[in-house]
Amino acid sequence: MNIENQHQPGGGYGGQAVKFFLDEGEQLHILHPAQVIAYRGATANRVDKLMNIKGMYRKRKLVRADFTGPCELAASLPPGISLKAISLSGGSDLLYDFRHLFFYTDHITMESRILSIKNMMITRDAVKMKFSGEGEIGILTQGQVLELELHPVEPLYVEAGCVVAYPESARMELAVYGNHLASQHMRYQWKITGQGSVLVQATGGSRLQQELESGDGIVKRFLREAIPFGGVIIK
Repeated sequence: MNIENQHQPGGGYGGQAVKFFLDEGEQLHILHPAQVIAYRGATANRVDKLMNIKGMYRKRKLVRADFTGPCELAASLPPGISLKAISLSGGSDLLYDFRHLFFYTDHITMESRILSIKNMMITRDAVKMKFSGEGEIGILTQGQVLELELHPVEPLYVEAGCVVAYPESARMELAVYGNHLASQHMRYQWKITGQGSVLVQATGGSRLQQELESGDGIVKRFLREAIPFGGVIIK
């Protein structure tokens, strides 16, 4: 299977288009069929069905579109959303949020993993999905995806809302770092150690954009940063 990402020149406010090319016998499963905007191939090569991930994902049934090659299709993504294709091998142990999944190829299997109470409170989800097998999955993100290596002892700090996937065996706890001023103004971080790597999406930036567009003087901005709860008190 080949994938082509179509980006609008110069950025703009339009969405992203993604084209898929399937050879004879290849199978592609898309979990957001409404995003398919064009198709070329035999009509019998698309079959939609209701699927239920073992009743584990909030007990909601999802519609899945199964495509069999030879065929080609195009899907659209909303503005600000990117599609990242990830190749999996037999040793993968990454856990993903199922809502981020856009497609997966044949020979990929899914297993549900129930999170700890602590992780449920932070991620606002009860279940993560572990994918295994040989093939590809496509995940939806809000920015560029980075792969960062873990160390068994030296922790990696990652903003909690930016983690896309992490190893099942990783040790994770909420933390902040730096001096008092740094820890006071940062969002909660996952302190992660272990083997393998984590996938991080480059989200956020809204605060930086507000600062760049703001006409506030340097004194007001300094007071917001230096005074506890200054961002709330000083408008």
